[in-house]
Amino acid sequence: MVDYSLIQSLAVDEGEAEALLSEAFGGATDADFDMDSVLKDDLQDLKVGNILTGKVVGKAGDDAVIDVGLKSEGLVNKSEFESFEDLELGDKVEVVLEELEDESGVVKLSKRKADRIRGWERILESNNEGDIVEGRCMRKIKGGLLVDIGVPVFLPASQVDIRRPQDIGEYIARTIRACILKIDEERRNIVISRRKLIEQEREAAKSRLMETIAEGDLVKGTVTNIADFGAFVDLGGLDGLLHITDMTWGRINHPTDLVRVGEELEVKILRIDREKEKIALGLKQKESSPWETIEEKFPVNSRVTGKVVNLVSYGAFVALEQGIEGLVHVSEMSWTKRINHPSEVVAVGDEIEVVVLDINKDKQEISLGVKQTEVNPWELVSEKFPVGTIIEGKVRNLANYGAFVEIEPGIDGLLHVSDISWTEKVSHPNEKFKKGDVVKCVVLDIDQEKQRVGLGVKQLEEDPWLHAIPDAYQPGMVVHGVVTKITNFGVFVELESGLEGLLHISELSDQKVENPQDIVKSGDEVDVKILRVDVGERKIGLSLKRAQWATDSDRSGSGEPGGMPPHAMPSKGGMDDHGSLGTDKINL
Repeated sequence: MVDYSLIQSLAVDEGEAEALLSEAFGGATDADFDMDSVLKDDLQDLKVGNILTGKVVGKAGDDAVIDVGLKSEGLVNKSEFESFEDLELGDKVEVVLEELEDESGVVKLSKRKADRIRGWERILESNNEGDIVEGRCMRKIKGGLLVDIGVPVFLPASQVDIRRPQDIGEYIARTIRACILKIDEERRNIVISRRKLIEQEREAAKSRLMETIAEGDLVKGTVTNIADFGAFVDLGGLDGLLHITDMTWGRINHPTDLVRVGEELEVKILRIDREKEKIALGLKQKESSPWETIEEKFPVNSRVTGKVVNLVSYGAFVALEQGIEGLVHVSEMSWTKRINHPSEVVAVGDEIEVVVLDINKDKQEISLGVKQTEVNPWELVSEKFPVGTIIEGKVRNLANYGAFVEIEPGIDGLLHVSDISWTEKVSHPNEKFKKGDVVKCVVLDIDQEKQRVGLGVKQLEEDPWLHAIPDAYQPGMVVHGVVTKITNFGVFVELESGLEGLLHISELSDQKVENPQDIVKSGDEVDVKILRVDVGERKIGLSLKRAQWATDSDRSGSGEPGGMPPHAMPSKGGMDDHGSLGTDKINL
């Protein structure tokens, strides 16, 4: 609005005054000119939250004094400047107006917020989702890291690396490259991923790698992970597997014995599966196999010294040199002792002498023996104890089929149940012996190859079935015995101690017998007639009814029905006439 009273007091013509004002304000007329409008436009820039351009007019302690055109200056702390010391008077600075006046009447400004807004604007202008950015990891926040790429952006913990690190704090102060996953303009928020960028780069590198490598190549890689079965080696875009069996020609218990995560290795490519994108690597294959000259170094039957490196239930592994191990089976540890576990003979770390028994070069296996370093005692058994030798030994063990008798320390003979008695049926050796009993035996046979000695007790006496039994028990005799066992087909009668005959069910009575127990009971003493003596089968057939016929004929004076006359019948024999068989009747 024009003050015409002022113009008149200055003695300036009204038209001249308007011309001067129009020129001063760019040709605008009074009607066009509105001071309120001009002031309004200027005040718009001074709203809280706007970015203003100020000028450094001084320093006050740790603060820079900034003039932004208000009635008072504002202060900005030195922490908001990259180089506070280099700040000079007159330097222009962009700041955000936070408050027109604080409690002290000072304009409150923020250079940091202005920088962040300008940085955000620059990021939006020059970057889109998927673009690659570089920034410095500032600090850990909930769920990930805060990274400065010009503005603070969020890097989730799951996107830090392909394999999530145990502590993402190790990335703080490191400069990283990542790609932008998401831009939220409204919230001014950006999420980045280092993992996605690595995966993209590895995919490209993998394609290049698969085109250039071949089996047999020597390549360098970095150990990225270790498992019980081997180590994974990054060849530059693709991990190959270095199996534990391909790490060394020698023995290792775990891959960590040889390699570490992060270690750089030169490895040999053994196999490539391009379809499945799998690569098998080898470390030991860089050197020639010690098995190539194994037969020259350790010929069969040679004696060598080795170190016990491992024990298993079936034997001991012995290292003959680096990368060469042989197995001593438990069966090859002693000529005479029964070894249940190799720890009974050797321990890990022992230096022992062994004999090379066999070599399988294709399977890379060597069979070794410890007992072969000593004289085989079985080679001397036939000389010390020829067949027919009578020995005394202690019963060491009992089995269903016989008793094991110690002939000398480490050498046992088998006394089979069938060789215990000529006449008794022995079902188990514990019927006659127990562990620790001293037994006299005769050597029956020797099998040096199978390392067996057969023993017998009954052979110490003559077989009574050759002469004594046939002489003492002849068909037609009536003998006295005791019922020992009853079966559905007949009755067993003990004639002497250890000697039984069979009384068939058809020979119990003249009548048909369904159940033998209807005629006799176990323990009954009976007179029976000998029908036959089968020396080959070692059996004696008896008859109860025929013995009764003989008794009846003696009382009546008449002959056996259908049989021979009384004067032609043989007299009683066996126990009736001679008492105990084997004392006065059988002479051995």
